[in-house]
Amino acid sequence: MGFLKSIRYYFSVYRRFIGRRVYIVFFLTAAVAFAEGLGITLLLPLIESADAASSDREISGVAAALNAMLEFIGIGSSMVGILLFIGVVFMGKGTLVFAESAYLSYLKARLMVEIKGKMFNAYSTMDYKYYIERNTGHFINVITGQIGNFINSFGSFKQFLSKVIMSTAYLLVAVVLAWKFALMALVLGVVILFLFRWLNEFVKDLSRKAAEEASELNKFLVQSLHGFKYLASTAEMSFLKSGVSGSIKKLSIYQYKKGVAGAFTSAIKEPVSVLFLLFIIIIQVTVFNAAVAPILVALILFHRGMQQMIGIQSQWQLTLDRAGSIEMVIDEFESVSSEQEPNGTKPVEKFSDKIKFDDVSFSYKEGDDDVLKEINIDIPVNKTVAFVGESGAGKSTLIDMLTLMLRPHKGEVFVDGIAGSEVEKKSWRSQIGYVSQETVVFDDTIANNINLWKGDYHNDSDVRRRVQEAARKAYAEDFIKDLPNGFDTIVGDRGIRLSGGQRQRLFIARELFKNPNLLILDEATSALDSDSEKFIQKSIDDLKGSMTVVIIAHRLSTIKNSDKIYVMDRGRVVEDGSYQKLTNDTNGQFKKMVELQSL
Repeated sequence: MGFLKSIRYYFSVYRRFIGRRVYIVFFLTAAVAFAEGLGITLLLPLIESADAASSDREISGVAAALNAMLEFIGIGSSMVGILLFIGVVFMGKGTLVFAESAYLSYLKARLMVEIKGKMFNAYSTMDYKYYIERNTGHFINVITGQIGNFINSFGSFKQFLSKVIMSTAYLLVAVVLAWKFALMALVLGVVILFLFRWLNEFVKDLSRKAAEEASELNKFLVQSLHGFKYLASTAEMSFLKSGVSGSIKKLSIYQYKKGVAGAFTSAIKEPVSVLFLLFIIIIQVTVFNAAVAPILVALILFHRGMQQMIGIQSQWQLTLDRAGSIEMVIDEFESVSSEQEPNGTKPVEKFSDKIKFDDVSFSYKEGDDDVLKEINIDIPVNKTVAFVGESGAGKSTLIDMLTLMLRPHKGEVFVDGIAGSEVEKKSWRSQIGYVSQETVVFDDTIANNINLWKGDYHNDSDVRRRVQEAARKAYAEDFIKDLPNGFDTIVGDRGIRLSGGQRQRLFIARELFKNPNLLILDEATSALDSDSEKFIQKSIDDLKGSMTVVIIAHRLSTIKNSDKIYVMDRGRVVEDGSYQKLTNDTNGQFKKMVELQSL
């Protein structure tokens, strides 16, 4: 990507999120440059007037024009007046600098709201298959790390364009004062920037590598923290530790190399500027016999201009330092936008009839074997239906299709007669309670874990009643009362301060608080002790007939009271019926499963 093309691309990216407000900050920068250039140029009439008074040299045209302006204001003959006017100009410049910096801060804050908010919204509605194809570290890296770099890159890019404006303003005035001097210096400045091209590409490549490596580091960190208890207690942290160390080492190398590049640019900025200017001044005075006064003022302007030109390189380098983040964020927006979950337009009112799987087949990737094969089942309203089978039989995939998280590539899932592809997803999912083997518990109070922040437990009597009733139905009330602060007890990250059975009952209480029309229990008791299973089993039995319950279970004792049981094997339904019917079939697969669990 060429230099000018890169500038246009990055500018279009920022304008996409900020809008036309981006032009205001550059207008303020131009005003700052004008004010400073005017203030410095006003030194020329003072110097040339003093020079003309002590010699026969005529005042230059530029100085004469400035004198005319000062005469118009009414201070042309007053040195004190001119000095005070210069002071006023620089005070105005200071005000403009404040306005420019404050508005830049405002725009960066808006970027934070716009980008992080939009990214989170995009993630919240992304297709489930897109989610399972990536690791958690990637999403965390994008929304917490790379978007932050993206926002900071706007500051660097603004500084880059600001320095272009400032240097242009200084150089234009310098050209008017001493065009030969300015032209020679300008040519040398452009040559310097051209020589820096290789360094810019080097920094840009490092930025891309660093952004990718940050995702890899986050992946190792998330896995290490999620599995900390197991890894620490079994001394199995070494692999992940080496992965984290290796990733950190790579990032440190990238950071070091970018730092060296930045240090090189900063170190040569002033020496190069001064040496070139001294060389040009010598030529102007000795070869062209130019007047000293315009050169001195032009020297101030051009020294600042050269500093700004070298600063152009520094700020462009800083922008490229974050190019990998910019590209990753934009690519992520495009990827997530193209992988949004399709949504229908027909709402499901209160679930009242049945869920029907009509010849449903599904595979996770095109060309792979089907995980579900020609499934034809009915789940009637207010009935308890169970699915059993060996691991890999397709039970959890079937549940994901029940919630419409996955879509069949053949056949259709109907909810109250509405095809899944036409269902407005939120209207259906808001009626679902879902309890999985992996408990979802938040680092908050017991009460907030049950009501999910829907109301104030202390100040809303109805919310408090519903929270306590849900805990009672889930057989969680007794253990909650024994906790130090009852319903106000903080449970810790993922409920670490509770036992497995307590977490599961808290999980069920949350789903019962919702008063769902469909409750899904996905192996909710498989990892629990007998006492905890007994409580949860009571809770499930109490729900019979009051709502639709779908159970996936390895422990067959938990589904004895189900209205219907489907036995699955290798993606197919091979048997169905009541518990009694299936156990009476001496040659049936379910009968064998019951006998094996009885041993």
